[in-house]
Amino acid sequence: MKLKKVPMRTCVVTKEKLEKKDLVRIVRTNEGKVVIDLTGKLNGRGAYIKKDIEAINKAKKSKALDRNLEIEIPNEIYEELTNIISE
Repeated sequence: MKLKKVPMRTCVVTKEKLEKKDLVRIVRTNEGKVVIDLTGKLNGRGAYIKKDIEAINKAKKSKALDRNLEIEIPNEIYEELTNIISE
């Protein structure tokens, strides 16, 4: 029986290679908006971050997402990420 390939992605903060399901995708859309993509299928430039409160705090402090998506990330996105992960 053939094994399915598990999609791997790299966290922009910790630089760890993890399974796609263990990460959250943040997208800069073509209109210049920043949204959290829980489906993993939205159009635009995407960046993955580990589902971990420490990783989110580190991303906010180091502005890793800002650099990766080439746009300033609003605080509401970080708050929403924290809420999603703590559920």
